[in-house]
Amino acid sequence: MDIVVFGANGPTGRLLVGQALAAGHAVTAVTRDPDGFPLSDASLRVVEADVHDTAAVASVVRGADAVLSALGVPYGRQPITVYSDGATNILNGMRAAGVRRFACVSSSAIDPAAGPHGGFFFERVLQPVIVNLFGKQLYTDMRRMEAIVTASDLDWTIVRPSGLFDASGVSEYDYAERYTPGAFTSRADLADALLRQATEPEYVRTIVAVSTSAGAPTVRELIVREALGKK
Repeated sequence: MDIVVFGANGPTGRLLVGQALAAGHAVTAVTRDPDGFPLSDASLRVVEADVHDTAAVASVVRGADAVLSALGVPYGRQPITVYSDGATNILNGMRAAGVRRFACVSSSAIDPAAGPHGGFFFERVLQPVIVNLFGKQLYTDMRRMEAIVTASDLDWTIVRPSGLFDASGVSEYDYAERYTPGAFTSRADLADALLRQATEPEYVRTIVAVSTSAGAPTVRELIVREALGKK
């Protein structure tokens, strides 16, 4: 398959591109910094484009069999529009080019009603602080993105991981419509779940959850690894 990956130079995007190449797909990796992209392969094309650039996005998706978005940005106080603008431009470009299959990364944090992902501290203290304070702008834009995607007439899937962490490889992760109970998701497992959407029709026009069970960190370990940048 010919697969286009947006957010290709992020930590999940790089894993996604590598997994797609290993599976025998032709991949177009879309990044704002093509010179800094670390992967190379005969089946890989690295393209410079910004998801805010309507014309550039439309050009990139032309001829694809599937488009996967691993777009991600850090928390910040300023308004974030990467997710919503990206979804709008990608979907419009796909529609104009006759490309139908699209999948993107969101987060389980924007839908706590789907089910519990941890104990009292995680549910009542940590997650609300992250979603409503540090990540307020990010999760607000993710919600806009989900509304744009779910209103589309294309063959979309939204993939919601829990708290992200790094792992050495893909595990036996949990994967189901809307909810899985795990509090954490390895980026390798997220990339694998996203790649599956390119070839599997089971979750078309569905929101799916993915979480890692074996080897997942505790809340304290995740804070140390991700928030403080320690190993």
